Parts: sequence; C-alpha cells; structure tokens
Amino acid sequence: MDMQHQAMGYDRTATMFSPEGHLLQVEYAEKTVRLGSSSIGMVCSDGVFIIADKRVEDKLVVRESASKISEIDSHIIASSAGILSDARILIERHRFYANSTE
Repeated sequence: MDMQHQAMGYDRTATMFSPEGHLLQVEYAEKTVRLGSSSIGMVCSDGVFIIADKRVEDKLVVRESASKISEIDSHIIASSAGILSDARILIERHRFYANSTE
C-alpha cells in the first residue's frame, strides 16, 4: 500500500492528504520515532542522569558518532530519538539559542 502512495505522489508534501485522509509525512515521522531508541532521565539528590540506548545496527555507522545524549549548554542536556541527523540540526539550533540568550 505504501508503494502505491509513493508512486501516486501522495507523500511529496507534509500538507497533502492521501485518498484515505491520512497525512503520510506525519505518519512516517511517528513511525521513525517509535523505531528509535529510548532514554530515561532521573533527578537525584546529587544531580541528574540520563541513560540512552545506543543501537547501532548499520555497519556503515561509526559507533562513537551515534551519540543520543548531547550537551546544549553548561546547564542543559538533551536526549534524542529517531533520525540522528535531524536531532543534530535541532541540537545545533538549541545551542545557538542558548548562547544568544546569555
């Protein structure tokens, strides 16, 4: 069914509905996040900690480059799920905002 939608061009823009009334780009994004690895953050008396699952199944990905936890600023840490290239763009944007508000 997905191939039929792609051949017909229903997934070309984020605002185009399929004949069934679905926004396919939104469904693709939700599926990508569901397939991403999870992370847990907790606050304790000495500070906070974040644990993230680091699944690297692709042989072409360097394991050390697939970091799910990133420092935004000296007091802000973020954890990402989904596509890491998208997360890197958001992290860089948040680093810029964090540095510009000081």
